[in-house]
Amino acid sequence: MHTTRRTCASLLVALDVHPRVMMRILRHSQIAVTMNSYAQIASEATETALTRLGEQFL
Repeated sequence: MHTTRRTCASLLVALDVHPRVMMRILRHSQIAVTMNSYAQIASEATETALTRLGEQFL
């Protein structure tokens, strides 16, 4: 069960789903459980986010 939830959370992160929506889908009562225990962010997603952030300052 834990592995399935982690996979689901990570896919939702990759799809750019809002964390509160993820929390409801995974039926967690606290956002910290969703984001700290289940959601794993791929390094490619981190790189993309940082690139987008940098573009805001150009």
